Amino acid sequence: MISNKVKDLWRDGKPVLHGWLSIGNPFTAEIMAAQGYDAISVDWQHGALDYASLLPMFQAMRASGVVVGARVPWLDPGPIMKALDAGAMQIICPMVNTAEDAARFVSYLRYPPLGQRSFGPTRAAYAQGAGIAEEANDRIIGWAMVETQAAMDNLDSIAATPGLDGIYVGPADLTFSLHGGKYPPGFDREEPEMIEALQAIVAACRRNGIRAALHCGTAEYAARAIGWGFDMTTVSGDTRLLAGAASASVKAFREATGGAKVAMHKGGY
Repeated sequence: MISNKVKDLWRDGKPVLHGWLSIGNPFTAEIMAAQGYDAISVDWQHGALDYASLLPMFQAMRASGVVVGARVPWLDPGPIMKALDAGAMQIICPMVNTAEDAARFVSYLRYPPLGQRSFGPTRAAYAQGAGIAEEANDRIIGWAMVETQAAMDNLDSIAATPGLDGIYVGPADLTFSLHGGKYPPGFDREEPEMIEALQAIVAACRRNGIRAALHCGTAEYAARAIGWGFDMTTVSGDTRLLAGAASASVKAFREATGGAKVAMHKGGY
């Protein structure tokens, strides 16, 4: 079975740059995968796509050598196992609020005797090579998303779950959930209590020997997060990058043309 380059980077003491795909299109996935990310995940939870889009997106990214993954819609064995059989090397599971949730997630992620994943690596058998039954439990990365007050209350017990590789922070939902909805959802939090919460998550991961990841809006904030101890940071995503580049292009055009008027042709158009 192929190695997981994310684990290879950690073994060398290096952080992981993670990309995000919400547009259900193989060409978009191929373009993003060619830009130099270490890993890219397809957002099956909130993205504009379904399984019929996810699988060809994985195929489109294969040539780049990027580590492919998926955020599944929910803590449900079906999508988790389908994404793995499609070739995912990491799975991000949303709304893991208790140690029991985390243990269920791990059980869906791992083959026996460590879990209850059903064997049928339809595409993975070709994309990942031989030895999946023997090696997948060690190669596949499982991230439990901490994004609620309940999850923060159970942080250490979640982080202590046997077989869990790391905690992935969803800052939008976490911000929305903490402090009685005091702050609106969003990335790149600057509120002292939110930064304290992020650092508490890193500390819990360190205490329990697992990894920490954070979804960020900008490269600058992601670099700060690495400084706090996060092992993987997601920097924006396809929809936000497309919107940002398009907006900047339109703004540049408007500023360059100023109040210029289009010359009328004699033909009247």
